[in-house]
Amino acid sequence: MTPRVGQPAPLFRTRSDDGRLMDLTQLRGRWVVLYFYPRAGTPGCSVEAQRFEAALPEFGRLGAEVIGVSTDTEAQQARFREGCGLSFPLLPDGDHAVARAYGVMGGVGGLLGLASRQTFLIDPAGQLAFHWKRVNPLGHAAEVLRTLEQRAGARPE
Repeated sequence: MTPRVGQPAPLFRTRSDDGRLMDLTQLRGRWVVLYFYPRAGTPGCSVEAQRFEAALPEFGRLGAEVIGVSTDTEAQQARFREGCGLSFPLLPDGDHAVARAYGVMGGVGGLLGLASRQTFLIDPAGQLAFHWKRVNPLGHAAEVLRTLEQRAGARPE
């Protein structure tokens, strides 16, 4: 079941493809953009990831951490990171634990073991602030940034 806006975000504690421990409880006090994508290295996923990477300074200015999640292996995620020049964490979710907790394993993709392309904005208190169920990879990073700006407001540097 997909968690709802206003509810606590499902917790996770796992390692990213580059060895970083990602524990949602340790990200309290920051906004978190948790975006799920179906397959590392495919054109749509690559464009979406590169757009998030290009916008990282703006997300950082607003106190937000961007985390990508797919059901790919650590090795596939590492190749994806290298190929797209990514610096934000990518979570290999081969056991689908994070994807199931967020309810993104449904439909045909779920039957194939793929997470659907969805994004969750988690507020600094650990509550779900926004959920994008339908995502266009081309403009999604900009859309998330606009929503974050509305909710978080610009912070002085």
